Amino acid sequence: MTASNDAAPNPDIIVPVYNDPLGIEATLDSLAASEFKEYHVVVVDNGSTDETRSTIESRVRDHDNVELVIEDEVQGSYAARIRGIEHSKSNVLAFLDADETVDEDWLETALTAMDEQDVDYLGCNVELTLPEDTLVGRYNAHTGFPVEQYLDEQNYAPTCALLVRREVFDEVGLFDARLISGGDREFGERVHEAGYDQGYAEDATVYHPARTSFESLAKKNIRVGRGFCQKQRYYPERYGKPGIPPTPSGPSGGDDEDEPDSLVTRLAFAFLSFAMLACRGLGYYYEFFLGDERDDIPAPTS
Repeated sequence: MTASNDAAPNPDIIVPVYNDPLGIEATLDSLAASEFKEYHVVVVDNGSTDETRSTIESRVRDHDNVELVIEDEVQGSYAARIRGIEHSKSNVLAFLDADETVDEDWLETALTAMDEQDVDYLGCNVELTLPEDTLVGRYNAHTGFPVEQYLDEQNYAPTCALLVRREVFDEVGLFDARLISGGDREFGERVHEAGYDQGYAEDATVYHPARTSFESLAKKNIRVGRGFCQKQRYYPERYGKPGIPPTPSGPSGGDDEDEPDSLVTRLAFAFLSFAMLACRGLGYYYEFFLGDERDDIPAPTS
């Protein structure tokens, strides 16, 4: 199935943010340097408690194509993205994270790929950068974001580098705001099951900073584990019975040719891989035994 290609000339870029003034500043600076100027940025503040909101407000005053929207009721990136979708007006919606930067031709290249491939859902190339050179950062960059593999094997692209036609949301529904992680995969699978065409733009590059500390990477993996348990709770027919965690599978990122040369580094990477798997298990069982069902948050409907 292919949605209409009569996209509005000014795509909306939706960027959720929570307590990250430097990250949103970097993203907006990067977009301002874009060669393609016909876009509108919807920054969704998800209840920040620091100077993030005032940072965005100052950018709104100086730039006509940047708008601040608030999502204070539900804490979560998918709830923030939903708020942005509901507020936006374009027929093509692009999604970035608040700490990312893009190539100057990123948006134009992605839009061209979307039209040339005649697709309704497009993942972009994601390259991890190292804000500081740490072992954890190098491990995170090695595992990476193999977006093309995600699309080929699991029918989704991460929401940090995604373009979707509005007609797709109209038919399959929005993201699931009940999920704290994994909502990009859940949504992508719905898109695929509905028969929409999915594509990949290798030349449309988004730069995502790697997590460089053990604590930050562990927190992410705990959240991933919690998100999978939530998906089982709300979609047992697709993800299995709650209480039985999944067997690790799918693309792991990195190529054999990128394997570290040092034996010490290989051993360190193996330890980190085991530790992050343990963190996902910890998050899974925390959610299973102690997690609150978010039944007060509406499920996605078409």
